[in-house]
Amino acid sequence: MMLEKIVNGLESFLFRRRAFVILLFILTTIFLAFQASNLKMDAAFIKNIPLNHSYMKTYLKHQNDFGGANSIMVAVEDTSGDIFNENFFDALKNVHDQLFFIPGVDRAQVKSLFSPSTRFTEVVEDGFAGGPVIPADFSTTEEGLAVVRDNIEKAGIVGRLIAEDYSAAMVKAQLMDFDPQTGEPLDTLAFAAQLEKELRTKYENDHIKIHIIGFAKMAGDVADGAKGVMLFFLIAIVVTAIMVYLFSKSFILTLLPLTCSLIAVIWQLGLLTVVGFGLDPMSILIPFLVFAIGVSHSVQMINAVRRRVLEGETTKAAAALAFRSLLIPGGIALLSDTVGFLTLLSIDIGIIRELAISASLGVAVIILTNLILLPLIISYTQVLAVKSGDASIERTNRIWEFLSRFATTKYAIWVLVATTALYAIGLQQANQMKVGDLQGGAPALHLDSRYNQDTFYITDKFSITTDVMTIIVEAFPEACTYHSVLTQIDEFEWLMRNTPGVETTASLASVAKRVNAGFNEGNPKWQILPRTTASLVQAVGRVPTSSGLLNSDCSVMPIYLFLTDHKAETIEVVIDKVKALSATMNNDKVQYRLASGPVGVMAATNEAVAEAQLPMMLYVYGAVFFLCLISFRSLKATISVILPLYVVSTLAQALMTQLDIGLAVSTLPVIALGVGIGVDYGIYILSTMAGRLREGMPVQQAYYEALVERGSAVIFTGLTLAIGVSTWFFSELKFQMDMGILLTFMFLVNMLGAIIILPAIGAVIWRKPRAV
Repeated sequence: MMLEKIVNGLESFLFRRRAFVILLFILTTIFLAFQASNLKMDAAFIKNIPLNHSYMKTYLKHQNDFGGANSIMVAVEDTSGDIFNENFFDALKNVHDQLFFIPGVDRAQVKSLFSPSTRFTEVVEDGFAGGPVIPADFSTTEEGLAVVRDNIEKAGIVGRLIAEDYSAAMVKAQLMDFDPQTGEPLDTLAFAAQLEKELRTKYENDHIKIHIIGFAKMAGDVADGAKGVMLFFLIAIVVTAIMVYLFSKSFILTLLPLTCSLIAVIWQLGLLTVVGFGLDPMSILIPFLVFAIGVSHSVQMINAVRRRVLEGETTKAAAALAFRSLLIPGGIALLSDTVGFLTLLSIDIGIIRELAISASLGVAVIILTNLILLPLIISYTQVLAVKSGDASIERTNRIWEFLSRFATTKYAIWVLVATTALYAIGLQQANQMKVGDLQGGAPALHLDSRYNQDTFYITDKFSITTDVMTIIVEAFPEACTYHSVLTQIDEFEWLMRNTPGVETTASLASVAKRVNAGFNEGNPKWQILPRTTASLVQAVGRVPTSSGLLNSDCSVMPIYLFLTDHKAETIEVVIDKVKALSATMNNDKVQYRLASGPVGVMAATNEAVAEAQLPMMLYVYGAVFFLCLISFRSLKATISVILPLYVVSTLAQALMTQLDIGLAVSTLPVIALGVGIGVDYGIYILSTMAGRLREGMPVQQAYYEALVERGSAVIFTGLTLAIGVSTWFFSELKFQMDMGILLTFMFLVNMLGAIIILPAIGAVIWRKPRAV
C-alpha cells in the first residue's frame, strides 16, 4: 500500500536523524516563541461586521454623513436624583471636554448639553427665538440653572440627552476607524482602557456615577475578562497533568505530552504574528483548544508506546512502531480538524475568519509537534511502563467485553432505535434554535457585569440607547422640499413606530411637522407637513445637517428606529416589517434601504450567521467525509464515523435551544469545532477495527480488539477534554461559559457516540466480515 510505504520511509528517515530533527524543532520553537511575545490583542470594530452584506454596503456608503455604528454613550448620574446643582454641571462639562479630546473620537459628533449644536427653539410673539441650551454666559447659580432647565424643556431633549427623571445627562460620541495622531487603525482595547481611566476613574465619586456603553467599551471589558482565561489555562494544565499521570503511571510520559502540546500552542501564537494577525478576545480560547487537542493525540501516542514496551520492545523501537501505527489515523484526524476549521472561512465576518485561521494553524502544527516530535523525544528516554495487575486487566477486559455487545445485531438494533428517537427529539428542538442574541445588554458578558448594568441603567433612564436601527431613505437632490416625498417618509415612520419592539422614532418628516406648528403659534393642529413648497422649505430649513436627519443636498434622509432591545426576536420583527413596507413603497425616485446603526449591524450579522450555518455544516461534513473515505477506502466505514457526529451536532443545537443560547458569532464556530475534534474518537477506533475486519474477523471481535488497543485512550481523552472545558462555566465571560457548556457536551457525547453508536452501525452494515 502506497501510504504504508510513505509512512515506513518517513519513519526510517526521521528516526535515523533524530538529533537533527529535534534540534530543528528547538530552533523553530525559539523563533516562534519570540514572535509570539509580540502578539497583541486586536478587537477592531470592522472585524465584527459582514462587510459584503447589503445592509453593510448601505452602512458604509453613508457612514461619513450620518456616523457609524461604532459609538460611545456616557451617562453622568447625580446620585441625589437631581442634576440641577453646581457639582453635577461641573462634572458633566469635564466629561464632555475629556471625551472630546480622547484620540479616536470624532469631535464633530460629540453631543451633550454643552455642545453648541444642542439648541432650543421657541415660538415668541414675533416669530421664533432660540439658542444653545447652555448659554454663553451660563453660571451654576440658581438663576442660571433655572434658565437651563427651561431651555432643556424647550429643546425637547428629555429622554435623549437628559434622563426622563432628570437624574442624569448623556454625552454621546462617534468613533473614527483610525487614530488621528498616528494614522494607525484605532486600538479599540487601548481606547476602552482610556475611557475607564480618563472618565470613570477621574470623575466618579460619592455624588457622581459614570455609566459607559458602546462597542469599544464592551470589547475592552471582554478583553479584561479574557485575561482570566490564563487562570483556566493553568487549571487545565494541572487537571490534564493529573489525568495523564493516572493514565500513564509515568512521570516522563506525563511531562512529554504536556510539553509537546504547549509547544504547539507557542507555534500557533507565533505563526499568528508571522501572518500579521492579532489575537481577538473572542478567539482567545483557541490556544486552550489547541493544547487540549494536542494532549488527546499525545495520549494515543503514549498509550501505543507503553503497550509496545510492555510487549518487550525497547523504548526507541516502541516509539518508532507507535509513530508508524498512528501517523495515518492521527494525521487524517488532524487534517479533518484543520479542513473543518478552514470551512469557517466561508463566513463573511472577519472575527470568524481569524478564528478559523487561528484554529487551523494550531491543529495543523499538532501533526508536527505531537505525532512527530513526541515519539522522537520519547525514543531518547527510558520508559518503564508499569504493567497492570491481572485483576485490573481482567476488570478492564470485562468492560471491553460489555461494550463489544453494542457491535452485535441484538444490541445494535436497540442502540439505533434509541439514537433515532434522540435524533428526532433533538431535531425538533434544533429547528427552534434562534439566530442572534437572546438576552439584553452585551451577550458576551454576564447580566451582572458592570457593562450590562450600565446598559440597563441607560435603557431605564433614557428613551433612546445604542439599540438604534437606521433606515436610509435615498431620493434625489432637494427631495425634502417635495410634499409627496416627506408624506411617504412620515407614513413609513408612523407604521414603524407602531411596530412591536420599536420604542420611538425620529426623521426629518416628524421634525418638520413640529417646526411647522411652531410657525403657527405652536398650535398642535398645525403639526402637519405643509403642501406648499414655500412653507415646506421654511419648515425643513430650520433643521441643520448636523442633526443627522438629512445630508447636504437633502437627497438622503435617515429614519431612526429606537428599539426596546436587540434580542433576536425584536430585530427579526422589525426587519420583516421594514422589508414589507419597502417592497410596497420603493419606487424609481425613493428607496428605503436597510440598514445602519448598531442594530443594523446586528441584523446584518444575524442574517450572515443564519445564511452561513447550513453551508458551513455541509463543508465541515464534506471535508470529514472525503478524508475518512481516503483513509479507510470504505464508504461503510466513513458512514460509521459521520452519522454519530451528525446526531451529536443536532443534539448540541437542541441543547442551545433549551439553554437559550442563540446562534451568534461566538457560538457558530463551536459546532464546527465540536465536529472537528469529535471525529478523532471515531477515526482512532475505526482505524484498528477496519484492519481486523479486513482480516475476516467478526464485527464484535474486531471492535473488542479496537477497544483493547485504543479504548482506554479514547475514553480518557473524552473525559480529560470535558473536564478541562467544564471549568469555563465559572468564567467572567458569558460567551466562554456558553462555549464551555457546549464543548463539554460535544466532547463527552461524541466520545460516547464513538464507543456506542459507531459499533452499532457497524454491526448492521457489516453483516459479512470482509465487506469493509
